[in-house]
Amino acid sequence: MKKIGIIRCMQTEDICPGTTDFKAVKEGNLAFEETGPGEVVGFVSCGGCPGKKVIKRAEKLVEKGAEIIAFASCMKKGNPLGFPCPHFAQIKEAAEKNLKDKVIFIDWTH
Repeated sequence: MKKIGIIRCMQTEDICPGTTDFKAVKEGNLAFEETGPGEVVGFVSCGGCPGKKVIKRAEKLVEKGAEIIAFASCMKKGNPLGFPCPHFAQIKEAAEKNLKDKVIFIDWTH
């Protein structure tokens, strides 16, 4: 069972409890079909626009055992706000550059 850290958009914290993210990880479906069922080891926000805290938060998730870091669907797809993160590409690129040898990245959750 893979250990998964999830990073989400800070703007969704007050409207989304992450239930579908947790369910997808537990059941190993949607974005986790290839990895199979997993265990969430951390669920953090990006820290707010423009996401400058993502690298430190991703590093902390890895310290806590994350083998995979998934960016919640609110970031790339805009669920449930209907507005994808305008900084997503830059955030993902920075995180991958700093942690590419330590963890696998997934762009979405559900």
